[in-house]
Amino acid sequence: MAIPIPPKGVFVPSPTFFLPLAESSSSSTPYQPTVDIATQVAHSVFLARAGITGIVLLGSTGEAIHLSASERADLVSSVRRGLDDAGFPNYPLMAGVLTSGGIEETLQWLKEYAEAGAQWGLVLAPGYFGPGVGQEGLREWYEVVADRSPIPVLVYNYPGVTNGVVVQPETYTALAKHEKIVGCKMSHGNVSHHVQVSLDPEIDHDKFRVYSGFGQQLGPIVQFGAAGVIDGLAAFFPRTVVRLFSLLEQAEQDAATKAEILRLQYIVSRAEEFIVRYGILGIREGVTRAAGFGNLEGGRLPLRGRLAEADWEKGRKLLLEGIEATEASLKE
Repeated sequence: MAIPIPPKGVFVPSPTFFLPLAESSSSSTPYQPTVDIATQVAHSVFLARAGITGIVLLGSTGEAIHLSASERADLVSSVRRGLDDAGFPNYPLMAGVLTSGGIEETLQWLKEYAEAGAQWGLVLAPGYFGPGVGQEGLREWYEVVADRSPIPVLVYNYPGVTNGVVVQPETYTALAKHEKIVGCKMSHGNVSHHVQVSLDPEIDHDKFRVYSGFGQQLGPIVQFGAAGVIDGLAAFFPRTVVRLFSLLEQAEQDAATKAEILRLQYIVSRAEEFIVRYGILGIREGVTRAAGFGNLEGGRLPLRGRLAEADWEKGRKLLLEGIEATEASLKE
């Protein structure tokens, strides 16, 4: 059976939605809000209808480490059923594997995701020991995981949450030879690494996809062979990011198309500054205020909370007005 390869395009790392604490029903954890499955499904269908290529559930933005195993499995399986019911069968779903690096725990997450209906696992690089983990150790760790995983995996390199671990380009070259390692997400600002891996002649790029975690890098990396982005801004302004990617993918670009690419990349890059400044709280705030999903109470501790009203208004006026107008025009 052929190994499924994730498609090129724009993926969204979806936030996990929670009910307000006062409306939550868990007697065992009264200090944490209940997962809001209905809103999770509704937001996923909204993204699919807006042209988003696929969704990453339970990544860093999705607060996977704040959910139990049963909650994670229920969320993935519910989104899968909801997308099927809405007319999106086999819609691309990745699920984040954010363990401390234990192989058995990592494989357990992957098994549960496979049973719940995810096609791929986005597996965070093991970072407990930070830079003390050498490149050979990273390579062997991922190969052991991929050998035993029931679904294909992607390498997730996010130095900001893994004590500075960086997967080097030559390590991707080696890992891309494994038939069940089908891509990577680089959540860092080293564009050179994106370009090196995307253009590496030793990699079969039909079987190994390179995605950035930052929409502000979309134009530069796609122009040099990357597959696309897994981008938080697209969770609340999906049509604008999708439009930018679709223009970048055109084989023939006339002067008007190139001008539109430059305009959209500026708008997207400007809006991405909102996420740079406000992080996961900013993504959740944007999804609620701009897209209309969820509530302003926030997620689970220690990330419960919301932006101050003054911060939202300042950030929106300074950074989001351009993309708000563009998004509205693309709905028409």
